[in-house]
Amino acid sequence: MGRVGGSRHMEPGQISGLHGEVSGLPVPLSAGVTEQRLPELRVYSVATEWSQCDLVRGSRQRYLQQWTLLADNNDHKSIKTVLPPGPCVPVSGELLSRLSPVHGLRAVVREKGDRQLLEIWDGHGLSKCLNLTVLNKHGSVYDDTQFGCLSWSRCEDKLLYVAERSRNVSGERPHPQPDCQKCPNQDRSVYCEDWGEALTNKSLPVICSVNLQSGSVSVLEGVPSDVSPGQALWAPCGQSVFFVGWYHEPFRLGLKFCSNRRSALFKLDLDGNCERLSGDNLSVSCPRLSPDGSTLIYLQGRVFGPHNQCLCLQQLDLDSGKTSTLLDVVNRPPAGAFAGVYEALPACCWAADSQRVVFSSACRNQKDVFMVDRRTKRVTSLSDSLNERYGSWKLLAVQEDLMVVCCSSPSTPPTLRVGFLPSAGEAVTWQTLHQHVRTFQFTWTVLDVTPTPEEDNTSYSGLDFGAILVKPSSSLSKARFPLVVFIHGGPHSQFPAEWNSTTAGLVQLGFAVLMVNYRGSTGFGQDSILSLMGQIGSQDVKDVQRAVLAALQTDVTLDSKRVAAIGGSHGGFLSCHLIGQYPEFYRACAVRNPVINAATLLGTSDIVDWRYTSVGLQYSYQEIPTAEALAAMLEKSPITHAAQIKAPVLLMLGGRDRRVNPHQGLELYRALKSRASPVRLLWFPEDGHSLSRVDTQADCFLNTALWLQQHL
Repeated sequence: MGRVGGSRHMEPGQISGLHGEVSGLPVPLSAGVTEQRLPELRVYSVATEWSQCDLVRGSRQRYLQQWTLLADNNDHKSIKTVLPPGPCVPVSGELLSRLSPVHGLRAVVREKGDRQLLEIWDGHGLSKCLNLTVLNKHGSVYDDTQFGCLSWSRCEDKLLYVAERSRNVSGERPHPQPDCQKCPNQDRSVYCEDWGEALTNKSLPVICSVNLQSGSVSVLEGVPSDVSPGQALWAPCGQSVFFVGWYHEPFRLGLKFCSNRRSALFKLDLDGNCERLSGDNLSVSCPRLSPDGSTLIYLQGRVFGPHNQCLCLQQLDLDSGKTSTLLDVVNRPPAGAFAGVYEALPACCWAADSQRVVFSSACRNQKDVFMVDRRTKRVTSLSDSLNERYGSWKLLAVQEDLMVVCCSSPSTPPTLRVGFLPSAGEAVTWQTLHQHVRTFQFTWTVLDVTPTPEEDNTSYSGLDFGAILVKPSSSLSKARFPLVVFIHGGPHSQFPAEWNSTTAGLVQLGFAVLMVNYRGSTGFGQDSILSLMGQIGSQDVKDVQRAVLAALQTDVTLDSKRVAAIGGSHGGFLSCHLIGQYPEFYRACAVRNPVINAATLLGTSDIVDWRYTSVGLQYSYQEIPTAEALAAMLEKSPITHAAQIKAPVLLMLGGRDRRVNPHQGLELYRALKSRASPVRLLWFPEDGHSLSRVDTQADCFLNTALWLQQHL
């Protein structure tokens, strides 16, 4: 191992070992809290589920760990004692799990070979097990975050989940033909739509109810035929359910990372009577019932337009049937103020008094935990403002007024912390349950960047944006750090100041990394998101370049002669634009599943609407491509700058990508090969858009690191 410039030169085996170190740190996924009251103490059990990458197995391992907390009955704001945690218990084959609200029973949907089982665990062991596959009431159970759910009734004798409709039952085929009873095999090759990237083979979901006393499973009838149900939960009475229904006519569009799909909140009783509770032509998600059963909250947004957006938080009074807005869209947040809701609500987000709601959301370049009081609609930040160690706070659960959060920063791996909801005007007393022993000597700073007058968007004037600069604490030589510009995808997503294993690995190698939140990123208000419509390939490109110049001007330890661009999806789109529009500035580029030619992507992407919206055109289901529309898409694409590219390019493509067809990357590959420009292509036939398989991620990091070492 040697040192070249400000970076450490490592051999492939050393780089793989480093990647295993930073990517193998456990991350908490979810939490549940139960409370037991004793004469003088309150005893809290905090059960957490974690994920950890295992490079040996080439998979993500999940495990459970539990903490016991003691608090005085007279002190409702602090924890007296934290007992040593229980052992880490591996979870094998679990698709879904959920603790019951009163008795702490644990429901598990488990996959065992070709069988799916429903298990109920109590304090004495396994109390019930149903073989869902043998019962043959439905297809595979959904375990995704879009449709999937596992909901206990209040009396804890029934469960809800969502599964694929059975295609083996007469009359329940997804697309029956007129004479299907006469010729039962003629549907074998009929095309069946699904919900796109990461939701392949999910087509016609159904809501399933389990009676735990009788052991019977039934598929609930009455869901409108043009709706795909998901995110179901029991109503307080246990005789009806609430669910979100996504409209799938005239055809399905991709749902992953898209909060702009037409959907509604429904109520369905067990007799099959269904009514819509929310407005028409809206997008709806995350229904959450208050502890007292009086109020249902949910997120609401617009249909079409930006694929991700600032959302409203709605509240439905179940007695009166009236709906009101608890939190509205934030168009342009004042400095230091709450910036709006941009992400899903955790499953447990209500305070015990049914008056306060807790959630986490993007706020400029960070992520924070917020509480909104329904009585005043006042929003309060609950993070520790005096502790600058953490740049990101994510709520896992709040139950019995005890919050469980995951905190991290670019230099601090995920940390598990707990704290009670505060009274008005008070701060939370946070306590750490789990913190990684490994520390990383990085420095990180947040940059606020203002566009020049020439780069200002006159329709949304005065917007700024941000970036996060992460670098080694010191250099062993006098040479400056090469700079890697890391650009997020979306485009309507965010790089919060949180732990990122790719960034950490590159900084460990001696690179400085600049993560840019250009205009259009979440956390800066709805105006910032809307400002990018019709401006992709120009406004976002200039923003990234402006952030790079700002970093180079403010930090003398960065080497302006050694700059590279990396990113995935829209981040890959921007990286390729940068090396084409600024060919003398960038020395290398590494991209994952990039958009290269928006015109040729139009017919192959699962989110065809976004291909129109992103270039400033209106979309409808009846849209037929025109020469003008295709010209606008081509004009904004990196392929138009391919002849100017000088930087060596590493392409990493997923063969099963439904969002950005891998032939996008192949277009650039051929354009560069024909000009004898340095290019290398990695093809992952079994991976999709996120290139999320553990072995794929290890391969991508190794090749990216070697590519940057070689060309910087």
